[in-house]
Amino acid sequence: MVLPYCVYVLQSERDLLLYHGYTTNLEKRLIDHNIGRTISTAKRRPLRLVYCEFFSNKKDAIRREKYFKTTTGKRMLKLLLKETLKSINYPRRGL
Repeated sequence: MVLPYCVYVLQSERDLLLYHGYTTNLEKRLIDHNIGRTISTAKRRPLRLVYCEFFSNKKDAIRREKYFKTTTGKRMLKLLLKETLKSINYPRRGL
C-alpha cells in the first residue's frame, strides 16, 4: 500500500536549522526546495532530508506537520532524532 501524504523535516546546510512541511510528492518537493522554488527556504539552500513520515489521510498529515511546528512537537522531534541531530551538527540548543 502506498501512503500518499508525507510530512518531512529538512535541515538547511547553510544555517543548520530545521524546516517542516508536507507533500504528496517528496522527491519533487525536495527538488523544489533545493532549486529555490520555495520562498521560505530559498535563502537557506542547500537542504537535506533528515526525517519523514507517511500518512494515508491528508488531514492527519497536516495535523502532524502543525504539531512539529509547536514547542512540544519540536521538543519531541529533538528527542526522537537525538542521534541524527548530533551527526548532522544541529545546534545543541535543547539537546
